[in-house]
Amino acid sequence: MSEFSHRILIWYDQHARVLPWRGHPDSYAVWVSEIMLQQTRVETVRPYFERWMNQFPSVAALAAAPEQAVLSAWEGLGYYSRARNLHKAARLVVNAHNGQLPRDLAGLRQLPGIGRYTAAAIASIAFGMDVATLDGNLKRVFARVFNLAQPADSPAGENSLWTLAEAHLPPGRAGDYNQALMDLGATVCLPRKPLCQLCPLSDLCQARALGLQDERPVLKPKPVLPHHLKAAAVILLDETLLLNLRPASGLLGGLWEFPAAEVEQDSAEAMSAALQAAYQLKIFPLARLTEIRHTYTHFHLTEIPWRCDLLQLPENSPLQWIPIHDLAACPMGKVDRAIARRFSV
Repeated sequence: MSEFSHRILIWYDQHARVLPWRGHPDSYAVWVSEIMLQQTRVETVRPYFERWMNQFPSVAALAAAPEQAVLSAWEGLGYYSRARNLHKAARLVVNAHNGQLPRDLAGLRQLPGIGRYTAAAIASIAFGMDVATLDGNLKRVFARVFNLAQPADSPAGENSLWTLAEAHLPPGRAGDYNQALMDLGATVCLPRKPLCQLCPLSDLCQARALGLQDERPVLKPKPVLPHHLKAAAVILLDETLLLNLRPASGLLGGLWEFPAAEVEQDSAEAMSAALQAAYQLKIFPLARLTEIRHTYTHFHLTEIPWRCDLLQLPENSPLQWIPIHDLAACPMGKVDRAIARRFSV
């Protein structure tokens, strides 16, 4: 065992965070937590995980649930493909693996939504396999302790980080080792202003010795995100709202939304023309509501809801009238949920 591993495990034995999925007897709980934790902070995930396990306590329960219920339980966590893949994978586990997660890396990686990092995390934490993993927290710790000058988000940099993670893996304690590094990165080796004075690796840290801890990890420049302007029609009739169900795949797949379309300018005329082109809707704008701003992974969005009267809805329209009292059960993205709350009873 290396000095690096020895110190991180001693630290973990004393400072491990108490989390609802740790020590759970079911590998399903570890799987769910790892999917939820992708690109999401522990503080956000904790209540979602607890509600999820109450609603879908087993792989079989998740597999049997309708997709809309799964997406509703996920609402607010974002990156909804994670929920759809988790649902698909649960059905595959039930149908092809007798309801049990595969206990090997190759089998885990065949499941939708499970890549190299997640497979290794599940294998080490749930099944005690001697495999290293590498998430954002681990990348940051390794990049600082070993002063990696390569961009950590480049193929070469990532290969170097995987090599370091595997080189220091302590046989028999891979799960603790991986979780210790996750905890250290989340609580001490912070992205900004790391708490070096509290770090068990401080005198091993090459970046700190050179005064470079704030410059590690090196990351490639982020592209400038484009800005999209959209207008949405809020059409109320007899305590129902006209909504659209998004396609199952793609951004916000399977979620409900107010009919909306991109516009080049913020005006009633532009909104009416865009909605007619997108949905063959003929509408009369009544009032512009407060705009909503949100940032997705690849773009910034400003969406402007308009209260509208419906003049004509074409036959065979995919749009559906949803009772206001059922809105809470319709999974929505943050922008559409913000609009819906203004009309909920």
